[in-house]
Amino acid sequence: MERPFKLDRDVTIQASPETVFRFFTDNERWSKWWGAGSTIDPRPGGAIYIRHPNGVENSGEVLEIAPPQSISFTFGYPSGKPYPPEASYVTITLAPAGAATRLSLHHDLADEATRDAMVQGWRFQLSVFSNVVANEVHAGAEGAVDAWFSLWTITDDGERGALIEKLTAPGVTFRDRYSMLEGYEDLRTHIGAARRFMPGLTMQRRGATRHCQGTVLAEWAAVGADGAEKMSGTNVFVFGPDGKMQSVTGIAK
Repeated sequence: MERPFKLDRDVTIQASPETVFRFFTDNERWSKWWGAGSTIDPRPGGAIYIRHPNGVENSGEVLEIAPPQSISFTFGYPSGKPYPPEASYVTITLAPAGAATRLSLHHDLADEATRDAMVQGWRFQLSVFSNVVANEVHAGAEGAVDAWFSLWTITDDGERGALIEKLTAPGVTFRDRYSMLEGYEDLRTHIGAARRFMPGLTMQRRGATRHCQGTVLAEWAAVGADGAEKMSGTNVFVFGPDGKMQSVTGIAK
């Protein structure tokens, strides 16, 4: 069967190729992308099965797999309508992009109408995939946010500096009404000064964090030594592929 119609899409995912590729070789991760009950047998000739959340099913067969660089598979509908699996071939390749991954998808199809219909389908599915990968990479983000707020309670400079290095990238930036900081040392000494001028102040997270592809929103309150709330607002945390904070922006109410 000829497949003369091509579809290509590239996205950058904030995770390593090894992390991204795990979603093509593990049923639990594969189903987090496509939908509960979806499975993949990650070997040449292995079956793929996709059950979308709306009940629509796709099936196919793995053609080639080369972890963590590429996977190819047929892709269609078990019933053969609107097209059978052998009518389309999908190839996904991964390449390092700094600490992130550049994912390139190539889809060969038998007819033009099907190709055109798949453009938005892959735009949507790769967006979902990026979020699923990010959810795993940043599963500990809420704990990291709490550790960030705890920095304002640490009295020892060395202990505070060690935690900053654990939580953040070397060039981390911090912006709020009273801060325009860059790097470990700037942040460490700034927090130390805040402790001297506002003794007993604590930063407390309020409610659950919200996350999308490495950007985390956290509501907070600054509470004085007397227990009274002095200020509140929202912090915007941007995490890198290594799970460390690249920037923090505090927006007070």
